[in-house]
Amino acid sequence: MSAPPRAARPAGYDPAAFEPFAVAVDLAVFTVREARLHVLLIRRGQEPYAGDWALPGGFVLPRESAEAAARRELAEETGLPGAVVADLHLEQLRTYSEPDRDPRMRVVSVAFTALVPDLPEPAAAGGGDAEHARWTPLGEARGPAAELAFDHAVILADARERIGAKLEYTCLATAFCPPEFTLGELQGVYETVWDTTLDRPNFRRKVLATPGFVDAVPGAARLTGGRGKPAALYRAGPATALHPPLLRPSEGPTR
Repeated sequence: MSAPPRAARPAGYDPAAFEPFAVAVDLAVFTVREARLHVLLIRRGQEPYAGDWALPGGFVLPRESAEAAARRELAEETGLPGAVVADLHLEQLRTYSEPDRDPRMRVVSVAFTALVPDLPEPAAAGGGDAEHARWTPLGEARGPAAELAFDHAVILADARERIGAKLEYTCLATAFCPPEFTLGELQGVYETVWDTTLDRPNFRRKVLATPGFVDAVPGAARLTGGRGKPAALYRAGPATALHPPLLRPSEGPTR
């Protein structure tokens, strides 16, 4: 649906009475690779923070929505195919508006986040803010040696919390499993994203008690390397939301 026409400026209104500022977007995009949570980062090729790692993002153009800008910047800075970027489900995280968050000028950023499976390796297109792009294990992106540009460490922490909550209320975890998977494999996705160790019997009971979460594959089983009997196989069920939610443990061992 096209946007409504811009209304005429009211008589007596002076835009110069307000200090101008820029609107930007930043993206925290996560995936699970080799049983580790990864975040998409770019290395800045321009000042400020040239050479530092940052979240993909950039300025919103004058006749562009924040979400359109987020998809454009993601494609430009990572080289991900346009069709892939267009299909991503981006969730608006929050707005970051501290006055001194950018040394160039006052910049208000609308941040987006996503947890997605099976994205290809990024490759910065060059010629813009990004000189390199990569999937980075989350522990490296937020470890003692990590120094993300701007306030991106804060955005990353907020996004990490949001995608953890997403697994509590949606069936997204099954997208990171094979077409037919064991409950142990599904539990591994939750443990990876939540960075915790879950009690196996309790997890199994909650999953199987949630309508439409998983469907058993009749007669199918897989050896899991243990001494017990082969593990039953499941497929993703028809549900998209979890009722009741599968809540993270408030206390317990952390990996």
